[in-house]
Amino acid sequence: MTDPRLHFKTPLRQTPFHSRVAEANVLNKWAAWGGYTTALELSDGEMEYSAIRNSASLYDLCPMVKYRISGADAGAYLNRLTIRNAAILAVGSVHYTAWCDDEGKLLDDGTLFRWADTEYMLCCQERHLPWLLDTAAGFDVAVAEITEEIAALSLQGPCSASVLNAAGFDVKALKPFRMARFAFDGGELTVSRTGFTGDLGYELWIAPDHAVSLWDKLMEAGAPWGIRPIGTHALDTARIEAGFIVANADFIPAHQALREDRVRSPFEMALDWMIDWDKGHFNGRRALVAERNGSTSKWALVGLDIDSNVSTEGSIIYHDKKREVGHITAATWSPATKRNIAIAQLLRPYHDQKSDNLWVEVYALRELQYAKLMLRAKVTPRPFFNPARRRATPPGNY
Repeated sequence: MTDPRLHFKTPLRQTPFHSRVAEANVLNKWAAWGGYTTALELSDGEMEYSAIRNSASLYDLCPMVKYRISGADAGAYLNRLTIRNAAILAVGSVHYTAWCDDEGKLLDDGTLFRWADTEYMLCCQERHLPWLLDTAAGFDVAVAEITEEIAALSLQGPCSASVLNAAGFDVKALKPFRMARFAFDGGELTVSRTGFTGDLGYELWIAPDHAVSLWDKLMEAGAPWGIRPIGTHALDTARIEAGFIVANADFIPAHQALREDRVRSPFEMALDWMIDWDKGHFNGRRALVAERNGSTSKWALVGLDIDSNVSTEGSIIYHDKKREVGHITAATWSPATKRNIAIAQLLRPYHDQKSDNLWVEVYALRELQYAKLMLRAKVTPRPFFNPARRRATPPGNY
């Protein structure tokens, strides 16, 4: 057992898949994620992205924060916490959700899994245990962080179903946002048809003791389809193409913001479609009703098409090249659509009525000297990439 007094010698934990990821990480590019060591790029970033879109990719999801929520009032508690109706989520199903503070400002978004009648798992980017426990007051519910108890993998790409079937896990009948359980290696594997790439894909959940065996099984079964381990850089390109947002990248969680004007509501992050107004009270409901009825939203989250192939990450957006009206939170050249795309926050009404004359200010490095560019930008729907194979049941036999 590790001496807790020596924690400073290993400030970052290693995931149950670390030995396999480290073996594949010939570029030795690492970063911190949620207190764990995670790979940014393993061998070839372009080929890793290509695996997501053209074959099958394997990504270590263990650092994702996971909470078990159980008890007779679990559904009622989650209805108080989140903006969606958790009580109508069927056992064996998953949905995307979000939760707010009392002012109706986003704390985080994530996925909610219903394991049983009175048991759920909530997965998210940031840690929220004090908030979750405070919200649980008065409910017959138990809340516990179980991040270290579950090893998680993301298997994404058009060939991902073929890989699972070849590994002995029949997922042909599994629909999007549904789960299935399989016996594996003396334990139990849960497979959900979920992911963060906007493509056909699955997430796999298993006890840490069986993690390496699962990795080896998938790599062996996926060899004919060119399965490849990937890092965060390739995944980030795919998630931008899918139009997905990330806490502390596209928005600041309300409890972390130092400046009052940095927080955002579900309306301002294009998440208002999730709000169930009829389920009863939930955190932030009064503030959100007032925002809806008074049309007081200041910001809007949009997708942008940008002229040229220059990276626009973090750039300022202008109207008529004069008035500052927003900024870009995530951007990439999209190999799948051959477009320079971005996710941006715009002041209203420049997201809609006044969106016809938008420009992005970019400083591009040209042989050791920066050149100022003003690039034309056009508001465009998200997702940027949305293949039919993502929803097809049974999945195509690629």
